[in-house]
Amino acid sequence: MVGMDESWLHRTPTAFPGKRLFRLGLAANYGVGEDGVRAAMDRGVNLFLWTMRSKGLKNPLKEAIASRRDEVAVVGFASVGFFGWGVRRGAEALLRDLGTDYLDVLMLGWVGIGSALTAATERELVALRESGKVRAIGVSIHDRPRAGRLAESSPLDLLMLRYNAAHPGAERDVFPHRQEAKPTVLAYTATAWRRLLKRPKGWDGELMTAGDCYRFQLSSPHVDVALTAPASRAEVDQNLDAIAKGPLSADEATWMRAFGKAVHG
Repeated sequence: MVGMDESWLHRTPTAFPGKRLFRLGLAANYGVGEDGVRAAMDRGVNLFLWTMRSKGLKNPLKEAIASRRDEVAVVGFASVGFFGWGVRRGAEALLRDLGTDYLDVLMLGWVGIGSALTAATERELVALRESGKVRAIGVSIHDRPRAGRLAESSPLDLLMLRYNAAHPGAERDVFPHRQEAKPTVLAYTATAWRRLLKRPKGWDGELMTAGDCYRFQLSSPHVDVALTAPASRAEVDQNLDAIAKGPLSADEATWMRAFGKAVHG
């Protein structure tokens, strides 16, 4: 779009050196099929969250890796990892299932719930990065104060954080601790598990759409990439059309924050 800052739609985050990423990444855990994934790719989406349950993603992603690996970013999600050996086993399973020789990022999932970032698991993450099997390492985490400490001092390259109009606390607890755009921030739960798409009690104003939710995330200079998990090709198109509108205006930001506060209760 004429006059739009290029960094709005594309960025090269520090965890993905040399890769120009579209700022809306794709996860397939809510059922989007292969046609939806290919439609997203055709419109420039090139970062993908890979789990071995991403059925609609597998074939299109393997094809993209085979033909243009240098342009595609794969974030491997290790959903269980309490011990060092488990982290390595999870990484090798993700690599084997996708048929690639490296992951752009290996992410330890749900730290504090489905995995643990301990001296042993951190050591294994670093060893995998040094081996070249993964290019960068990260975690998904809900504990914002801990995430802030990790942003300030840890070997992690990426943090996957909950951030939306109903839960903007990362602005206080995490973002100020980043130094020189490190670690990379991958924002998810844009719709607060769809709560931001419903009218809260006592609210008589305009409602947010999913596209509004992604624009809210991406309007933060601290969010490198937002993650969408559409259920259909139609949702893929709707979300991409929405972010093409560009960053939030001051009035939109004020309205969305007020709506998010009402949703949070």
